[in-house]
Amino acid sequence: MLSDRGSNRSLALAILLGLAGVGAGIVAGFLAGASPKLLGLAVVAVGIVWYFFTKFEQAVLGLLILRSSLDVFSDLQIPAAFAVGLDALALLYVIVSLLTGRIIRTDGFWWFLVGWVLLQGLWLILLHLGALGLDASYLLTSIREWVRLFSWVMVYLLVMQLKDRLPPEKVISRLFLALPLPIAVALLQIPQGSDRIVGTFGTANTFATFLLLFISLVWWNLYKTQQQWFWLMLLGLLCFFLVSTKSLFSLMMIAVFVLVLITPRLNVAKLISGVLLLGLVIALFASTEFGQQRLASIAQTPLLNPDMDISRAILLSQGDSNSFNWRLSQWNLLLNAWKQSPIFGYGLGLSIPVAGNDLLPHNDYIRALVEGGIIGLITFLALFAAQFIHLLRLIQQTPYESKQRNLCFILLAMLSSIPVGMITENIWSHTTFFFYWWVLLAVASWNWNEQQIREDITFK
Repeated sequence: MLSDRGSNRSLALAILLGLAGVGAGIVAGFLAGASPKLLGLAVVAVGIVWYFFTKFEQAVLGLLILRSSLDVFSDLQIPAAFAVGLDALALLYVIVSLLTGRIIRTDGFWWFLVGWVLLQGLWLILLHLGALGLDASYLLTSIREWVRLFSWVMVYLLVMQLKDRLPPEKVISRLFLALPLPIAVALLQIPQGSDRIVGTFGTANTFATFLLLFISLVWWNLYKTQQQWFWLMLLGLLCFFLVSTKSLFSLMMIAVFVLVLITPRLNVAKLISGVLLLGLVIALFASTEFGQQRLASIAQTPLLNPDMDISRAILLSQGDSNSFNWRLSQWNLLLNAWKQSPIFGYGLGLSIPVAGNDLLPHNDYIRALVEGGIIGLITFLALFAAQFIHLLRLIQQTPYESKQRNLCFILLAMLSSIPVGMITENIWSHTTFFFYWWVLLAVASWNWNEQQIREDITFK
């Protein structure tokens, strides 16, 4: 029975590959006549698809590792092409699996994420119908934003297919291969006298959230290995580069991360290690002239200056270099615009044209409100609430002091810091951070106690 089923699947796959080969031949003939470059791209695409299906585990891990090095090519639209290509591979995988009777592994949270992203498509329809604050001429920009969100769903799905194929710890350990190139580029930027280190990322702030995520993974490794000296050295290195980004919001995020992480199971060791980590980052940040200026600038804001109200801070932002006062001005501008379209907003990814100054809101809650209106903000908050609930359930279901439970605690602490950072930063636009975030959330959802590792690439 099993052999017959396996032979039927092999036959179906062979037929599919044969039809694909005929189609590829026809397309290749057309492209050869149209442009040799297009033919070359088609050959590369066929090679990638072949490798994807014959070496599935290695291909997926390779895609995960590669993503951290692509933002430097944003001007060439390489990250966008990567997202589209990854979506295409994932959808092709689903189609082939359905046609050949293979199991597609998912979980409850993945279905919630699918539903959430599909719901965001409502704003594409409304924009096309002219029912939002902007007209349909901005539809292409909104579609790009929706594709970016959809790619996170596909990342989660692909990682779920590695379940029972690879150990979860191996998947997480391979993610550290995403660090060397960004770190190497950052090292080269230091002697060049760069004001803020960006690594392979477009901005220092996106590099900062990327580093924060891997700092959390290093912390997790510290509690599951005897070779703590290696992870302590890596932790110090990542903290050094985090400070070199000179991102003030990252100090707030790491403070919340440490607080949430050590509070539930507070003991002397965890308290000392948490205080040392936070103290190290703050001391390094305050030791630089730029860091001192950033910290001193807070005193000239309504946060710490009782003699300064918000209206005065907005006026001062036109002439001073205080980034927080500038943010108040930007938020005021966008909130006034939101009042013109309060229920459904202006459309996905359209906060920049709404602002009219080519700048993001620097507050993701205001961004969600402007782009999606009150309804959009509710869905935005619901996504994070669902992640909190999901992680808390995993913590309850996993054995005490297990590696999976510790990872869930780490992710919960990281998740707690994200809403804090979103108050003054555009974290929602940090695509690479969320790319790896969904990878980790998918791995954390596996049943680590029942992992059955398979040596071949066959499917159940």
